[in-house]
Amino acid sequence: MTTPNPAAPAARGSDRLARFWRGRTEDAPWARPAFLGLLAATGLLYLWNLSASGYANSFYSAAVQAGGESWKAFFFGSLDAANAITVDKPPAALWPMALSVRLFGLGSWQILVPEVLMGVASVGVLYAAVRRRFGAGAGLIAGLVLALTPVAALMFRFNNPDALLALLMTVAAYGVLRALEGGPGAVKWLMGAGVAFGFAFLAKTLQAFLILPPLALVYAVCAPGGLGRRIRDLALAGLALLVSAGWWVALVELWPASSRPYVGGSQNNSFLELTFGYNGLGRINGNETGSVGGGGGPGGGAGGGRWGETGIGRMFNDAVGGQISWLLPAALLLLVAGLVVTRRAPRTDTARSAFLVWGGALLITLAVFSFMAGIFHEYYTIALAPYVAALVGMGASVLWEERTRFAASAALAVTAAVTAWWAWTLLGRTPDWLPWLRWTVLVAGAVAALGLLVSGRVDRRLGLAAAGLGLAAGLAGPFAYTLATVDTGHQGSIVTAGPSGGRGPGGFGGRMPEGGQGDQMPGGFDGQGQGQGQRQGQGQGQSQGRMPGGTPPQGMPQGMPQGGFQGSRGERPGLGGGGGGGMGGLLNGANVGAEAKAALLKDAGSYTWVAATVGAQNAAGYQLATEKPVMAIGGFNGSDPSPTLAQFKQYVAEGKVHYFIGSGEGNGGGPGGPGGNSEISTWVAATFEKTTVGSATFYDLTKEK
Repeated sequence: MTTPNPAAPAARGSDRLARFWRGRTEDAPWARPAFLGLLAATGLLYLWNLSASGYANSFYSAAVQAGGESWKAFFFGSLDAANAITVDKPPAALWPMALSVRLFGLGSWQILVPEVLMGVASVGVLYAAVRRRFGAGAGLIAGLVLALTPVAALMFRFNNPDALLALLMTVAAYGVLRALEGGPGAVKWLMGAGVAFGFAFLAKTLQAFLILPPLALVYAVCAPGGLGRRIRDLALAGLALLVSAGWWVALVELWPASSRPYVGGSQNNSFLELTFGYNGLGRINGNETGSVGGGGGPGGGAGGGRWGETGIGRMFNDAVGGQISWLLPAALLLLVAGLVVTRRAPRTDTARSAFLVWGGALLITLAVFSFMAGIFHEYYTIALAPYVAALVGMGASVLWEERTRFAASAALAVTAAVTAWWAWTLLGRTPDWLPWLRWTVLVAGAVAALGLLVSGRVDRRLGLAAAGLGLAAGLAGPFAYTLATVDTGHQGSIVTAGPSGGRGPGGFGGRMPEGGQGDQMPGGFDGQGQGQGQRQGQGQGQSQGRMPGGTPPQGMPQGMPQGGFQGSRGERPGLGGGGGGGMGGLLNGANVGAEAKAALLKDAGSYTWVAATVGAQNAAGYQLATEKPVMAIGGFNGSDPSPTLAQFKQYVAEGKVHYFIGSGEGNGGGPGGPGGNSEISTWVAATFEKTTVGSATFYDLTKEK
């Protein structure tokens, strides 16, 4: 797979590691065309049927639209161009999409193509990182595994912050690996990794720092030079991180609150409180004030919480397994194998350091995701995809080079067999979807395992055939899931990859049902929290009936109040139905009819906000339909204390808001509990006449009763 560079330094250590010591490899003639082909194929795959997702997550699309209209909204990540409130994340992930909209206008492709480009770039950076030490073959395997991971195919075609986060984490790992090679430019590469961490923080706050401890530790222990120099380099990289992330945080915190938007997701209008509370420690311990279901802490019994069962098996369960875990067992086995092979290497050996970097990143992220008691969604696992892919590429390369030793060939065989068995298990969770694939993968994996077991004792071409068959068997399942993912549109706040019909795939708020959006939400859960029938239609593109036993869909908290959320036809006392998306507009944008759009656009230039409504997703639907500012009262969950009743009364008195649009959760202050938003709803209902516009309830705030 690799050809040693004759100009590489002489080998040190045991003879069996000679081909790996410090040496860069010269690529075979096929390497560059194969790499370019991989990038092109990844781009085409991710672009396929892209517009089927429409505006994808309307919450972020509304902020992108606002950023395309207003530079102030662009800087802060505001939900509307009039800058009432921000999204509940820092804005870096919005910036590429907002620039695209500013250049090319508002549309599905303009929003989602930058995400596709991030996916292609991630594959390219991962290839470069693995190839540099282990050769082009290993880099191609790693890039292919990443491209075909179902959750990666989902999120690199979606507009959540996770796409940019995954790219920047891959860039950070690459920078650390380059720094570990030593030389005059090592500190610059390490500082570049710090910059990547900083901007990753501006994409998704503290999740960006999950892999920081293991990467810093590996550099401190394994980098060339004395300990003092290594500590100095880490300090400079930390300074680069602080500057690249801190400039925006400092500006937001120092900016007068009266002239900037409210920090969405916070309870006291502070980005630091948002960072360390709702988006920080709250995700670990479950105490997330203002989140869906309130901030009462974890619950749900031993080993579980509002957001599902926790524990080491979480990444392999029915909901998450099909998203990320296809090659996770292989990655863990190959990590152990790589560390065993390099166990006698010098302290500064870059092959072992690479296993420690990618392996450390995988293990710490895996541990946090498995045991976090706060908000957890299946699509978060895209963060694991580059680490899994790198370990598979590197480990397969190392064991292949050592295949003449029985232990190495046996490790290859065990890895192929375990991977095939696990794919067989995952495919068994959707038994009515491609049933032949399950057994094909199992048989092919078994044959490949036998071939790999004797690969060091047979002709090299036969060994390569066995390796190719093993790779094909390992990738067949995720490839099929990826094809099902790109062939279907995804909308809403909670999306999953793979075919419809499994417990995880086709989950709540994820897939667009065939035949358009109806009153019942994807996955069959209608928000009432009561059982009604069984899940049906596996593999048919849509599941019918509610979740058995009233169990909330994956991604929604356990113990959610029954009747607390209603679909587009539901009404709450006082304000009436809103025509919102799933859960009264909490998880997807409102369905805006022509009559409602025309009413909002009439005299729109006379108002700062053409409308106000509770919940950011509900507001997003109207804003995207009209491309005019719509105030999202209470932010995403409708539970943020913004605006207060006094502030809203002042806006109305000054003629800045035209309509108030009733929503499913409007009368109760949103799912986070009662508060100022409930007071606003009550005051509007008591003061202004309501009228039905299309399927929505409007209150004209210029006309009192």
